[in-house]
Amino acid sequence: MRFTVSGTELNTRLQTLSKVIASKSLYAILDCFLFEIADGKIKITAGDGETTMCTSLAIEDTFVAGNFAVANRVLLDAMRELPEQPVTFDVNTEEMTMKILYQNGMYNFAISNANEFPQAKEPEGEVRVITLDGEMLANYIGTSIYATAQDEIRPVMNGVFFDLAAEHISIVASDGHKLVRNRNFAIKSDTPTSFIMPKKPANILKSVLGKDSGDVVIRFDSRNAEITFGEGKISCRLIEGRYPNYNSIIPKNNPKQFTMDRKTLLSALRRVSPFANGTQLVRFRLEPGKLELKSEDIDFATSAQEKLACSYTGEPMSIGFKGTSFSEILANLDCEEVVVQLSDPIHAGVIVPTVQRENEEVIVLIMPILLND
Repeated sequence: MRFTVSGTELNTRLQTLSKVIASKSLYAILDCFLFEIADGKIKITAGDGETTMCTSLAIEDTFVAGNFAVANRVLLDAMRELPEQPVTFDVNTEEMTMKILYQNGMYNFAISNANEFPQAKEPEGEVRVITLDGEMLANYIGTSIYATAQDEIRPVMNGVFFDLAAEHISIVASDGHKLVRNRNFAIKSDTPTSFIMPKKPANILKSVLGKDSGDVVIRFDSRNAEITFGEGKISCRLIEGRYPNYNSIIPKNNPKQFTMDRKTLLSALRRVSPFANGTQLVRFRLEPGKLELKSEDIDFATSAQEKLACSYTGEPMSIGFKGTSFSEILANLDCEEVVVQLSDPIHAGVIVPTVQRENEEVIVLIMPILLND
Protein backbone atom coordinates (compact mmCIF):
# COMPACT_ATOMS: atom_id res chain seq x y z
CA MET A 1 0.00 0.00 0.00
CA ARG A 2 1.51 3.30 -1.11
CA PHE A 3 0.26 6.91 -1.25
CA THR A 4 1.55 10.49 -1.30
CA VAL A 5 0.19 13.45 0.68
CA SER A 6 1.19 17.03 1.59
CA GLY A 7 3.34 16.90 4.72
CA THR A 8 2.17 20.26 6.09
CA GLU A 9 -1.51 19.55 5.55
CA LEU A 10 -1.19 16.11 7.11
CA ASN A 11 0.64 17.55 10.13
CA THR A 12 -2.08 20.20 10.62
CA ARG A 13 -4.81 17.55 10.60
CA LEU A 14 -2.88 15.25 12.94
CA GLN A 15 -2.31 18.08 15.43
CA THR A 16 -6.07 18.74 15.52
CA LEU A 17 -6.96 15.05 15.87
CA SER A 18 -4.47 14.62 18.70
CA LYS A 19 -6.70 16.78 20.94
CA VAL A 20 -9.12 13.85 21.17
CA ILE A 21 -6.54 11.31 22.36
CA ALA A 22 -6.40 10.84 26.13
CA SER A 23 -3.11 11.33 27.97
CA LYS A 24 -3.58 7.89 29.52
CA SER A 25 -5.64 5.55 27.33
CA LEU A 26 -7.36 2.43 28.63
CA TYR A 27 -6.30 0.48 25.55
CA ALA A 28 -3.06 0.72 23.56
CA ILE A 29 -4.94 1.01 20.27
CA LEU A 30 -6.47 4.30 21.47
CA ASP A 31 -2.97 5.81 21.48
CA CYS A 32 -2.97 5.38 17.70
CA PHE A 33 -4.26 7.19 14.63
CA LEU A 34 -6.40 5.00 12.40
CA PHE A 35 -5.67 5.37 8.66
CA GLU A 36 -8.23 4.15 6.10
CA ILE A 37 -7.28 4.45 2.41
CA ALA A 38 -9.89 4.11 -0.34
CA ASP A 39 -11.14 5.91 -3.48
CA GLY A 40 -8.26 8.39 -3.70
CA LYS A 41 -8.77 9.60 -0.12
CA ILE A 42 -7.29 8.94 3.26
CA LYS A 43 -9.52 9.02 6.31
CA ILE A 44 -7.70 9.56 9.63
CA THR A 45 -9.45 8.88 12.96
CA ALA A 46 -8.54 9.41 16.61
CA GLY A 47 -10.57 8.66 19.74
CA ASP A 48 -10.59 8.07 23.48
CA GLY A 49 -13.48 5.62 23.78
CA GLU A 50 -16.06 8.38 24.42
CA THR A 51 -15.25 10.90 21.68
CA THR A 52 -14.05 10.15 18.16
CA MET A 53 -12.89 12.62 15.50
CA CYS A 54 -12.06 11.96 11.87
CA THR A 55 -10.91 13.96 8.87
CA SER A 56 -10.25 13.20 5.19
CA LEU A 57 -7.49 14.20 2.76
CA ALA A 58 -7.04 13.73 -0.95
CA ILE A 59 -3.98 11.60 -1.76
CA GLU A 60 -1.88 10.90 -4.84
CA ASP A 61 -0.21 7.81 -6.33
CA THR A 62 -2.54 5.42 -4.52
CA PHE A 63 -1.73 1.76 -4.92
CA VAL A 64 -4.12 -0.68 -3.21
CA ALA A 65 -6.64 0.35 -0.54
CA GLY A 66 -6.24 -0.70 3.05
CA ASN A 67 -6.25 0.21 6.73
CA PHE A 68 -3.67 0.46 9.51
CA ALA A 69 -3.02 2.19 12.84
CA VAL A 70 0.13 3.97 14.03
CA ALA A 71 1.18 5.38 17.42
CA ASN A 72 0.26 9.07 17.64
CA ARG A 73 3.32 10.41 19.50
CA VAL A 74 5.87 8.95 17.11
CA LEU A 75 4.03 10.12 14.02
CA LEU A 76 3.34 13.60 15.44
CA ASP A 77 6.98 14.13 16.38
CA ALA A 78 8.15 12.97 12.97
CA MET A 79 5.74 15.08 10.90
CA ARG A 80 6.16 18.21 13.05
CA GLU A 81 9.81 18.62 12.05
CA LEU A 82 9.34 18.23 8.30
CA PRO A 83 9.28 21.35 6.07
CA GLU A 84 6.54 21.65 3.45
CA GLN A 85 6.96 18.89 0.87
CA PRO A 86 5.14 15.80 -0.41
CA VAL A 87 5.66 12.73 1.75
CA THR A 88 5.10 9.16 0.58
CA PHE A 89 3.77 6.39 2.81
CA ASP A 90 4.85 2.86 1.94
CA VAL A 91 2.88 0.43 4.11
CA ASN A 92 3.34 -3.33 4.44
CA THR A 93 0.36 -4.75 6.34
CA GLU A 94 1.79 -8.29 6.26
CA GLU A 95 5.00 -7.37 8.08
CA MET A 96 3.19 -4.59 10.04
CA THR A 97 5.73 -1.96 9.06
CA MET A 98 5.57 1.45 7.38
CA LYS A 99 8.04 3.81 5.74
CA ILE A 100 7.60 7.55 5.27
CA LEU A 101 9.77 8.80 2.43
CA TYR A 102 10.62 12.48 2.16
CA GLN A 103 13.07 14.62 0.20
CA ASN A 104 16.25 13.90 2.14
CA GLY A 105 15.43 10.87 4.22
CA MET A 106 13.09 8.21 5.49
CA TYR A 107 11.27 7.16 8.67
CA ASN A 108 10.54 3.56 9.67
CA PHE A 109 7.52 2.74 11.86
CA ALA A 110 5.82 -0.28 13.34
CA ILE A 111 2.05 -0.29 12.72
CA SER A 112 -0.90 -1.97 14.43
CA ASN A 113 -3.93 -3.90 13.21
CA ALA A 114 -6.70 -1.47 12.23
CA ASN A 115 -9.39 -4.01 13.16
CA GLU A 116 -8.62 -3.44 16.85
CA PHE A 117 -9.64 0.24 16.64
CA PRO A 118 -13.16 0.76 18.14
CA GLN A 119 -15.81 2.13 15.82
CA ALA A 120 -17.70 5.27 16.79
CA LYS A 121 -21.33 4.75 17.76
CA GLU A 122 -23.68 6.57 15.42
CA PRO A 123 -27.09 8.00 16.38
CA GLU A 124 -29.89 5.59 15.60
CA GLY A 125 -33.60 5.22 16.04
CA GLU A 126 -35.28 8.61 16.58
CA VAL A 127 -32.54 10.87 15.23
CA ARG A 128 -32.89 14.67 15.42
CA VAL A 129 -30.91 17.15 13.31
CA ILE A 130 -29.80 20.74 14.03
CA THR A 131 -27.88 22.90 11.52
CA LEU A 132 -25.88 25.84 12.89
CA ASP A 133 -23.40 28.31 11.43
CA GLY A 134 -19.90 27.17 12.43
CA GLU A 135 -18.61 30.56 13.56
CA MET A 136 -21.76 31.19 15.58
CA LEU A 137 -21.56 27.78 17.26
CA ALA A 138 -17.90 28.31 18.18
CA ASN A 139 -18.80 31.69 19.68
CA TYR A 140 -21.69 30.27 21.73
CA ILE A 141 -19.51 27.47 23.09
CA GLY A 142 -16.67 29.89 23.82
CA THR A 143 -18.93 32.22 25.81
CA SER A 144 -20.54 29.37 27.76
CA ILE A 145 -18.14 26.52 28.45
CA TYR A 146 -16.20 28.28 31.19
CA ALA A 147 -19.37 28.16 33.32
CA THR A 148 -19.63 24.35 33.26
CA ALA A 149 -19.00 22.36 36.43
CA GLN A 150 -16.77 19.44 37.40
CA ASP A 151 -19.37 17.67 39.49
CA GLU A 152 -19.38 13.90 40.06
CA ILE A 153 -22.74 14.00 41.84
CA ARG A 154 -24.53 16.01 39.09
CA PRO A 155 -22.84 15.04 35.81
CA VAL A 156 -25.45 16.94 33.77
CA MET A 157 -23.81 20.17 34.96
CA ASN A 158 -20.50 19.13 33.38
CA GLY A 159 -21.58 19.82 29.80
CA VAL A 160 -23.10 22.43 27.50
CA PHE A 161 -26.88 22.17 27.22
CA PHE A 162 -28.50 22.67 23.78
CA ASP A 163 -32.23 23.38 24.16
CA LEU A 164 -34.19 23.75 20.91
CA ALA A 165 -37.72 25.12 21.31
CA ALA A 166 -40.48 26.59 19.14
CA GLU A 167 -39.26 30.18 19.70
CA HIS A 168 -35.47 29.83 19.80
CA ILE A 169 -32.46 27.72 20.59
CA SER A 170 -30.79 28.18 23.97
CA ILE A 171 -27.19 27.14 24.66
CA VAL A 172 -26.63 27.01 28.40
CA ALA A 173 -23.87 26.23 30.89
CA SER A 174 -23.87 26.44 34.68
CA ASP A 175 -21.90 25.25 37.70
CA GLY A 176 -24.57 26.26 40.23
CA HIS A 177 -22.81 29.54 41.09
CA LYS A 178 -22.88 31.17 37.66
CA LEU A 179 -25.00 30.54 34.58
CA VAL A 180 -24.69 31.58 30.94
CA ARG A 181 -27.65 31.45 28.56
CA ASN A 182 -27.15 32.23 24.87
CA ARG A 183 -30.29 32.44 22.74
CA ASN A 184 -30.78 32.67 18.99
CA PHE A 185 -34.31 33.51 17.88
CA ALA A 186 -33.64 32.67 14.22
CA ILE A 187 -33.16 28.97 14.99
CA LYS A 188 -36.25 27.16 16.18
CA SER A 189 -38.15 23.88 15.93
CA ASP A 190 -41.79 22.86 16.07
CA THR A 191 -40.66 19.77 17.99
CA PRO A 192 -38.80 20.71 21.19
CA THR A 193 -35.61 18.70 21.68
CA SER A 194 -32.41 18.96 23.70
CA PHE A 195 -29.09 17.29 24.51
CA ILE A 196 -26.05 17.83 26.74
CA MET A 197 -22.66 17.89 24.99
CA PRO A 198 -19.62 16.97 27.13
CA LYS A 199 -16.86 19.54 27.55
CA LYS A 200 -14.23 17.69 25.56
CA PRO A 201 -16.02 17.61 22.16
CA ALA A 202 -17.35 21.12 22.84
CA ASN A 203 -13.83 22.45 23.41
CA ILE A 204 -12.58 20.72 20.26
CA LEU A 205 -15.39 22.28 18.21
CA LYS A 206 -14.55 25.70 19.64
CA SER A 207 -10.93 25.31 18.53
CA VAL A 208 -11.53 23.96 15.00
CA LEU A 209 -14.49 26.07 13.88
CA GLY A 210 -13.81 29.49 12.37
CA LYS A 211 -15.13 32.12 10.01
CA ASP A 212 -14.96 29.85 6.97
CA SER A 213 -16.32 26.72 8.64
CA GLY A 214 -19.71 26.93 6.93
CA ASP A 215 -22.65 25.04 8.38
CA VAL A 216 -22.30 22.46 11.14
CA VAL A 217 -24.81 19.61 11.14
CA ILE A 218 -25.53 17.92 14.48
CA ARG A 219 -27.33 14.54 14.35
CA PHE A 220 -28.22 13.09 17.72
CA ASP A 221 -30.37 10.63 19.62
CA SER A 222 -30.73 10.19 23.37
CA ARG A 223 -27.19 8.83 23.81
CA ASN A 224 -24.90 9.78 20.93
CA ALA A 225 -24.22 12.74 18.65
CA GLU A 226 -22.50 13.09 15.28
CA ILE A 227 -21.25 16.58 14.41
CA THR A 228 -20.23 17.14 10.78
CA PHE A 229 -18.30 20.24 9.73
CA GLY A 230 -16.07 21.36 6.85
CA GLU A 231 -12.89 19.48 7.66
CA GLY A 232 -14.20 16.48 9.50
CA LYS A 233 -16.62 14.83 11.88
CA ILE A 234 -16.85 14.35 15.64
CA SER A 235 -18.83 11.53 17.23
CA CYS A 236 -19.41 11.60 20.97
CA ARG A 237 -21.41 10.07 23.74
CA LEU A 238 -23.84 12.58 25.23
CA ILE A 239 -24.34 13.21 28.93
CA GLU A 240 -27.55 11.50 29.96
CA GLY A 241 -29.92 13.02 32.48
CA ARG A 242 -32.35 15.88 32.96
CA TYR A 243 -30.86 19.37 32.90
CA PRO A 244 -32.18 21.72 35.64
CA ASN A 245 -34.88 24.26 34.80
CA TYR A 246 -32.42 27.10 34.21
CA ASN A 247 -35.09 29.63 33.20
CA SER A 248 -36.74 29.44 36.61
CA ILE A 249 -33.69 30.79 38.45
CA ILE A 250 -33.08 33.80 36.20
CA PRO A 251 -34.60 36.88 37.92
CA LYS A 252 -37.40 38.47 35.95
CA ASN A 253 -36.90 41.93 37.43
CA ASN A 254 -33.79 43.31 39.10
CA PRO A 255 -34.66 47.00 39.56
CA LYS A 256 -31.25 48.21 40.73
CA GLN A 257 -28.75 48.43 37.93
CA PHE A 258 -25.67 50.21 36.70
CA THR A 259 -23.86 50.41 33.37
CA MET A 260 -20.08 50.32 33.01
CA ASP A 261 -17.37 49.90 30.43
CA ARG A 262 -16.62 46.17 30.49
CA LYS A 263 -12.83 46.46 30.26
CA THR A 264 -12.68 49.16 32.93
CA LEU A 265 -14.63 47.03 35.41
CA LEU A 266 -12.62 43.93 34.50
CA SER A 267 -9.30 45.69 35.06
CA ALA A 268 -10.43 47.03 38.43
CA LEU A 269 -11.57 43.59 39.57
CA ARG A 270 -8.24 42.07 38.53
CA ARG A 271 -6.43 44.67 40.63
CA VAL A 272 -8.60 44.19 43.70
CA SER A 273 -9.22 40.40 43.68
CA PRO A 274 -5.65 39.27 44.61
CA PHE A 275 -6.11 40.88 48.05
CA ALA A 276 -9.28 38.90 48.87
CA ASN A 277 -9.48 36.05 51.36
CA GLY A 278 -9.94 32.38 50.52
CA THR A 279 -13.53 32.88 49.40
CA GLN A 280 -12.34 35.49 46.84
CA LEU A 281 -14.96 37.87 48.21
CA VAL A 282 -15.09 41.32 46.60
CA ARG A 283 -17.54 43.81 48.10
CA PHE A 284 -19.47 45.97 45.62
CA ARG A 285 -20.60 49.17 47.35
CA LEU A 286 -23.03 51.13 45.18
CA GLU A 287 -23.98 54.76 45.67
CA PRO A 288 -25.45 57.24 43.15
CA GLY A 289 -22.81 57.74 40.45
CA LYS A 290 -20.19 55.64 42.22
CA LEU A 291 -19.07 52.00 42.56
CA GLU A 292 -16.54 51.02 45.22
CA LEU A 293 -14.76 47.65 45.03
CA LYS A 294 -13.16 46.37 48.19
CA SER A 295 -11.39 43.16 49.22
CA GLU A 296 -9.46 42.13 52.29
CA ASP A 297 -7.80 39.19 53.97
CA ILE A 298 -7.63 39.77 57.72
CA ASP A 299 -5.37 36.75 58.32
CA PHE A 300 -2.64 38.20 56.10
CA ALA A 301 -3.36 41.89 56.81
CA THR A 302 -3.95 42.71 53.14
CA SER A 303 -6.68 44.78 51.54
CA ALA A 304 -7.50 46.72 48.38
CA GLN A 305 -10.03 49.37 47.53
CA GLU A 306 -10.91 51.14 44.28
CA LYS A 307 -13.60 53.66 43.35
CA LEU A 308 -15.15 53.90 39.88
CA ALA A 309 -17.67 56.23 38.31
CA CYS A 310 -20.85 54.49 37.16
CA SER A 311 -24.43 55.26 36.19
CA TYR A 312 -26.10 53.90 39.33
CA THR A 313 -29.01 56.03 40.60
CA GLY A 314 -30.70 53.77 43.17
CA GLU A 315 -30.52 53.50 46.93
CA PRO A 316 -27.05 52.73 48.38
CA MET A 317 -26.41 49.03 48.74
CA SER A 318 -23.59 46.53 49.27
CA ILE A 319 -23.34 43.08 47.73
CA GLY A 320 -20.55 40.53 47.62
CA PHE A 321 -19.38 38.48 44.65
CA LYS A 322 -16.55 36.05 44.04
CA GLY A 323 -14.07 38.34 42.28
CA THR A 324 -12.50 35.66 40.07
CA SER A 325 -15.91 34.47 38.85
CA PHE A 326 -17.07 38.01 38.08
CA SER A 327 -13.82 38.66 36.19
CA GLU A 328 -14.22 35.42 34.24
CA ILE A 329 -17.71 36.45 33.16
CA LEU A 330 -16.56 39.88 31.97
CA ALA A 331 -13.58 38.36 30.13
CA ASN A 332 -15.87 36.05 28.15
CA LEU A 333 -18.39 38.69 27.07
CA ASP A 334 -17.90 40.31 23.68
CA CYS A 335 -19.21 43.86 24.13
CA GLU A 336 -18.13 47.39 25.00
CA GLU A 337 -20.40 47.98 27.98
CA VAL A 338 -22.34 45.79 30.39
CA VAL A 339 -25.44 46.34 32.50
CA VAL A 340 -25.31 44.78 35.97
CA GLN A 341 -28.82 44.20 37.33
CA LEU A 342 -29.36 43.65 41.08
CA SER A 343 -32.23 43.36 43.55
CA ASP A 344 -30.73 42.82 47.00
CA PRO A 345 -27.57 41.34 48.61
CA ILE A 346 -28.93 37.78 48.81
CA HIS A 347 -30.32 37.22 45.30
CA ALA A 348 -28.51 36.59 42.04
CA GLY A 349 -27.13 39.40 39.93
CA VAL A 350 -27.59 39.47 36.16
CA ILE A 351 -25.00 40.75 33.69
CA VAL A 352 -26.00 41.57 30.10
CA PRO A 353 -24.36 43.46 27.22
CA THR A 354 -25.82 46.91 26.63
CA VAL A 355 -26.20 46.01 22.93
CA GLN A 356 -27.30 42.53 21.86
CA ARG A 357 -26.64 41.10 18.40
CA GLU A 358 -29.56 40.82 16.00
CA ASN A 359 -31.76 37.79 16.81
CA GLU A 360 -29.48 36.95 19.76
CA GLU A 361 -29.58 37.37 23.52
CA VAL A 362 -26.94 36.55 26.10
CA ILE A 363 -27.64 36.63 29.84
CA VAL A 364 -25.19 35.75 32.60
CA LEU A 365 -26.27 35.08 36.16
CA ILE A 366 -23.94 35.10 39.19
CA MET A 367 -24.83 34.18 42.75
CA PRO A 368 -23.68 36.55 45.54
CA ILE A 369 -21.55 35.74 48.58
CA LEU A 370 -23.24 36.76 51.82
CA LEU A 371 -21.60 39.65 53.62
CA ASN A 372 -20.94 39.54 57.36
CA ASP A 373 -22.37 43.02 57.98
